[in-house]
Amino acid sequence: MIALNDIRYVRLGTNDLAGAVKFATQIIGLQLAGQDGGSIYLRSDERDHTLVYTPGDPHDHTVAFELASDDALDAAAGELENAGYAVHQGTAAECEQRRVGACVMFNEPTGTTIDLVARPWHSGWRYEASRDAGITGFSHVGLYSKSPKRDQKFWTETCNARVSDWIGSAPLLRINPVHHKIALFPAHRHGVQHINHQVQSVDDVMRAYYFLLDQGVTIRFGPGRHPTSGAVFLYFEGPDGMTYEYSTGVRLIEDEARHRPRQFPFSEKSFCMWGARPAIAEFQS
Repeated sequence: MIALNDIRYVRLGTNDLAGAVKFATQIIGLQLAGQDGGSIYLRSDERDHTLVYTPGDPHDHTVAFELASDDALDAAAGELENAGYAVHQGTAAECEQRRVGACVMFNEPTGTTIDLVARPWHSGWRYEASRDAGITGFSHVGLYSKSPKRDQKFWTETCNARVSDWIGSAPLLRINPVHHKIALFPAHRHGVQHINHQVQSVDDVMRAYYFLLDQGVTIRFGPGRHPTSGAVFLYFEGPDGMTYEYSTGVRLIEDEARHRPRQFPFSEKSFCMWGARPAIAEFQS
């Protein structure tokens, strides 16, 4: 079984690099961390980077997960190959571009590109927000899934993810005590469905709500509270149609032996216990 330690970064293609970076810094509040070969690196916490925009197809998405060591990475590559996945060993140039010591790449069952990385770069400098959004760090992604049951099996049997809860057929998966790092939403495509950043408080969520309205940013869902994770949330539209989320107060599952996943019906009430209605297709019943 592949032991994923944590989610590490997301790489997104875009046809408007300048516009995407402007949004990431001036609207989301990420810190510019550098540029290499046309790609722009952005920070949200102590990591070297957590989001990369790169020139190219806006449907080209990659999500990275950190492993404990080079040996663990080699073992993961072998396990994936034995399971029938085509694995690409990252070249020195590809590792340098991803700012990691080593990496392997493959497509998960629905088709989204996954980087497994070892020795990812950290920054010796504290994260300095480009605007005071209260961000404490990049936390999770939603992924499109053509078969949530099949994909859940991959993440929980080939990898070490555990189901925290289900909403309909959509599993919310954890790889550490945080309620979920991956959420799988039924769809007819692959890729990243949304990107989450944690903020310090409910006040930050509400400040963001009014700030985004003032900036003319489309609010897609919230403010609200998830019945599953308990987090207070706000979803909004970013470049190339990507959905971004701020949230705070996510539930931690620290007693693995006692936790039992709950089955929520697929309804809007299962996404928000306050009554907010989503303008996100994957959340609509």
